[in-house]
Amino acid sequence: MKKYISLLLIIFSLFSCKKESDTEDQSVKKSEVIRYGFGFKLNDFTVIQDSIRKDDTFGSIIQKQNLGTKQVFDVVAQIKDTFNVKLMRLHKPYLMLLSKDKTKKLQYFVYQPDQRSYYIVDFNDSIAKATKKILPITIKRRTIAGQLDGSLSETLKNEGVAGSLSAKLINVYKWSIDFFKSKKGDKFAVTFTERYINDTIYDGVDSLECAFFEYKGKRIYAFPFQQNKVGKIDYYDEEGKALKNFFLKAPLKSINITSRFSKRRFHPVQKFFKAHNGTDYAAPHGTPIMSTANGVVELAGYTAGNGNHVKVKHDRTYSTQYLHMSRILVRRGQRVTQGQIIGRVGSTGLATGPHVCYRFWKNGKQVDALRLKLPNSSPMDSKNKPKYLELIKPLKRELDSIAGVK
Repeated sequence: MKKYISLLLIIFSLFSCKKESDTEDQSVKKSEVIRYGFGFKLNDFTVIQDSIRKDDTFGSIIQKQNLGTKQVFDVVAQIKDTFNVKLMRLHKPYLMLLSKDKTKKLQYFVYQPDQRSYYIVDFNDSIAKATKKILPITIKRRTIAGQLDGSLSETLKNEGVAGSLSAKLINVYKWSIDFFKSKKGDKFAVTFTERYINDTIYDGVDSLECAFFEYKGKRIYAFPFQQNKVGKIDYYDEEGKALKNFFLKAPLKSINITSRFSKRRFHPVQKFFKAHNGTDYAAPHGTPIMSTANGVVELAGYTAGNGNHVKVKHDRTYSTQYLHMSRILVRRGQRVTQGQIIGRVGSTGLATGPHVCYRFWKNGKQVDALRLKLPNSSPMDSKNKPKYLELIKPLKRELDSIAGVK
């Protein structure tokens, strides 16, 4: 409730200014702060501001201003095509403007469902009128550079950037960078746009324009490009290579490798050395397990060794398998998409604790997924490459310049 009341006060201040009156009572008027909000000079009214509480309705709120039940019913009917009062929600702010005379007559009711819009109900005529106002959005462009100091989200927060930028960057780079392995001091630069309501109220990140990150000693750039009018926008590096791989780097969002692919590993349950044909990722019981690429579920069931497991066939060359699930969320023959949740982490079968054993097949042979060079999707069409390289020149120059790269 407090945050919405604070938001109202902020909006009032956007339209506020101090003026000196030319009236006779200079001693009072000179110090009066003239306040504006929602198109009104608020000093001309008795202002009541609050937010929707439990059991509040439009009718119960305005009835307190000496309006009878029939009057309330008539008002609701008169404004229903513009303002459906049944859609008023808990904790959303509202404002009532009453006359300053002894009657304290309700003249306007203002309801704000979100930061960008508000409704005004006008009670001054015999028939109440409602209007909806949309505050304009301004898009501002910004380029920042820095070094990782903690997690990516923490570093960006210290730069005064909304957390959604971190999510956008992770989504673009998730096929090429494991941010859990990023090191303190790794450099980055990013150009992005932000939304401002009425040119002043910050409304978050709008889009990611371009970026680079240092990862394992290499600078990885990302530039958006649409190869054709009906195609989607993908991100490519400075040479036009797609950042998006055919496979995700891991079947879990958080990566904690406890055992790698090995020809000879001491089995923690069976207590002897044997081949370990997968990669173990530890995670809390119930953590979502994702399919690392599009495909069709080839197996979904239980065996004594694998526990609950799922195998997905992606094409003629590649298949993946996910072992020791607590729950299986797909069925055999089902088509799944990259990133889709297919099960949850468990410790069924031969397992000492909750984890997923991720196995990878290439041409029918189990291989080490961490060492495999996987194909990229949506490769740059050769006819588009000259246009792309020309397009990214000023963007790359801007990133390099702010980061001090020569």
